[in-house]
Amino acid sequence: MVAPASTSTIDLVAKFPDSVTADTRPGYTGFIVNKAKLVEVATAIRDEFGYDLLTAVTGVDYLAENKMEVVYHAFKTTGGAGLTFKVQVERIDPIEVPSLIDIWPGVDFQEREAWDLYGIKFTGHPDLRRILMWEGFEGHPLRKDWKEPFFEEEAKPFKSRWPDGKHTFAENKNPFRDNLNFPANFDPEKYEVTGEEDLYLSLEKDSLKDVDGNMKTEHIVVNMGPHHPSTHGVLRVAVQLDGETIIGLKPVMGYLHRNHDKIGERNTYLQNIPYTDRLDYFNSMSNNFGYVTTVEKLMKIPVAERAEYIRVIMAELSRIQNHLIFIGMLMNDLGTMYTPSLYAFEERELVLDIFEAVSGARMMCNYFRFGGVVRDIPDFAMQKIKDLVFDRLPAKTDEMERFLNENEILVARLKGIHVLNAEDAIKYSVTGPVLRAAGVPYDLRRADPYSIYDRFDFDVAVRQNGDMMDNYLIRFDEIRQSLRILEQAIKQIPQGPINSQKAAYQVRVPAGEAYGRIESPKGELGFYVVSNGKPNPYRYHVRPASFVNLTAVESMCRGTKIADFVALLAMLDIVMGELDR
Repeated sequence: MVAPASTSTIDLVAKFPDSVTADTRPGYTGFIVNKAKLVEVATAIRDEFGYDLLTAVTGVDYLAENKMEVVYHAFKTTGGAGLTFKVQVERIDPIEVPSLIDIWPGVDFQEREAWDLYGIKFTGHPDLRRILMWEGFEGHPLRKDWKEPFFEEEAKPFKSRWPDGKHTFAENKNPFRDNLNFPANFDPEKYEVTGEEDLYLSLEKDSLKDVDGNMKTEHIVVNMGPHHPSTHGVLRVAVQLDGETIIGLKPVMGYLHRNHDKIGERNTYLQNIPYTDRLDYFNSMSNNFGYVTTVEKLMKIPVAERAEYIRVIMAELSRIQNHLIFIGMLMNDLGTMYTPSLYAFEERELVLDIFEAVSGARMMCNYFRFGGVVRDIPDFAMQKIKDLVFDRLPAKTDEMERFLNENEILVARLKGIHVLNAEDAIKYSVTGPVLRAAGVPYDLRRADPYSIYDRFDFDVAVRQNGDMMDNYLIRFDEIRQSLRILEQAIKQIPQGPINSQKAAYQVRVPAGEAYGRIESPKGELGFYVVSNGKPNPYRYHVRPASFVNLTAVESMCRGTKIADFVALLAMLDIVMGELDR
């Protein structure tokens, strides 16, 4: 049975009767847009319908139907539910779809990712290069007909592993003990790096020619990373300089890429939960939250009341320890080596004690389940939570503010150094604390509430200057609001079961699609899941805040000094496990 058309469906179809139709596939929502009219329709969605924030873009390969689909999720920064629109094209190379980069510049990296992993060419994109795979990689690995070396089966559990538990290492089948396929006529001994020329060409093309007030100097390129201690893992950034002023910048990522999406499509729905732990490895509880919320939408199941409160408690404890580590590591990046970060890590360790008590693991918690959580909070752990929330964490937050916030060196390094204004933050699809520090009070816990966040009294932390100082201070604001939520959750948590479902080895998920999103400590963490009714997702996609927020880094840094680059990058609070996936 097709759901009744919403007002927005009627409006959009009425406006574009020849080029927009409602998506009437069972379990699907949104619109299907004619490729030739995509730019026109997208412009109207932004300008006339008010969906100014396009957060997610990805592809789906419908191999059996011989078509490729590009899926867009647009939202309003004033809040409310989103609008989903799609373009379907025949699955014959070259697969071409118009780029929307001139309408929403935040699609930059996501369109490059869809090109890299699906081979969808976005015409009009100014810099359509591979982004996660290396330049010589053969094929597009998320296509349904792409097979990796030593391919075994399409879906887990593999017959060789279960139920008998027999397996052989793929490397042992190869005399050279590797598991790579090289492109035809490719000799790794004679390989010369060609992608570097494309990188530097795109860097030159997008660079400012000269900086006002500077004497004319020769431009130089400096590579920061991928082993620089301040690039938060294996991120490389090619920076073009005019003297000490940044005139162009291109991030290079993928060093940690393991094709999380492809692994997720091979796993069963339940097997994916521990894989989400390893995305933003500082916030495994939040990652679990985003994924199970999405699958629960597809399954149309309730969540046990007590489990809803437990989920919120774990998510807000995650947010607090994440922001404390952000503050400590920012101090590290600015040169106050070790002491502030060790103060922050002490508080994080106390939160991890709680995670260990409830889940059995400190970092990779694997704690959430569809319909609830895997086990209840022990009484001694609940007492620890109360001690932290009502006594220790408020006092320690005050103490860190007292020690740091008026330090004249810190203030000199952060105050007045521009990060993003509201218009640019929205344009580049930035979410989370960086968007709110630019004056946009957009927090999914208020703007599009999930779980039971609509039951709590708290304020959306927002600041107006959009400089580094505001980006730093807003983390303290958010810690205090999280403590407010935690105090209420602890007082209100009811007794009762911790899961609405019986424990099962596999779950059956009805056919359809769902996009679920949460306010992770770094911004919007989204999961797009397509089910065909089988035990494994047909399409599993992660929309990570770290990856999308980094789209804005060139705009943030251009025109600033190289000395400020490290601090500006730190403001985005990226984690490479989530960024590279």
